[in-house]
Amino acid sequence: MQSGRVARFDDAAGLGDIEADDGTRYPFHCTQIADGTRTIEQDTPVTFEVVAGHMGRWEATRIASAPPTSP
Repeated sequence: MQSGRVARFDDAAGLGDIEADDGTRYPFHCTQIADGTRTIEQDTPVTFEVVAGHMGRWEATRIASAPPTSP
């Protein structure tokens, strides 16, 4: 599992991007949110897996809200 944050999410389209802790961005569709909801707030800390998606692009899947980290 990787960790990062939701960099953007378009509620109407159900599409967004996650920015991993290493700075890499991965697109995702709302159906990849693990708890079954169809929306997620921007800047939400998340854990996720990366899989080969459409046209060979890497995509985020099994997206779950991560517990807040202590400073």
